[in-house]
Amino acid sequence: MALKSDRWIRWMAEEHKMIDPFAPELIREGVISFGLSSYGYDIRLSNHFKLPGDHLTVVDPKNLPPDAYTDLEADICLVPPGATILARSIEYFRIPRNVTGLMTCKSTYARVGVIVPATVLEAGWEGFLTIGVINVSSFPVKVYANEGISQVLFFEGDEPCDVSYADRKGKYQAQDRITPARL
Repeated sequence: MALKSDRWIRWMAEEHKMIDPFAPELIREGVISFGLSSYGYDIRLSNHFKLPGDHLTVVDPKNLPPDAYTDLEADICLVPPGATILARSIEYFRIPRNVTGLMTCKSTYARVGVIVPATVLEAGWEGFLTIGVINVSSFPVKVYANEGISQVLFFEGDEPCDVSYADRKGKYQAQDRITPARL
């Protein structure tokens, strides 16, 4: 299994729509960087967020109430100390059958206490990424729509898998909006 380079990522995005929309270079001027890097792709936040409801005392991922989150559409989202919000990528992904993606933190946010948990983009999965954004600091932290939030690394397997995420009809397949935990 090999980590894929910028050349491969560009080819897969431009020829096979693996990432759409696709920024073919790293955009850094005046923004938290996004776009193609040497061995990954820095994704952006859309301006849609889900904030946890104030009434929640226990969160059960197997039984979330319909009003567990409040929707917010904004260019900046303030993440309270100790809180987790949900967000969505601007980019739509189509992961090939012989590839797995791994979403990781960006150091800019990690340095101020904002963590994006590692998330696997399984072989055959497609959709917009639902992104958990966790503020582990003691202060509210701003996150910015249309700017970078995390990086995705792509690993190509030696051969295609027998059963892909699409074959299993995974519960998050082709998600087009922020999708809270499902059972």
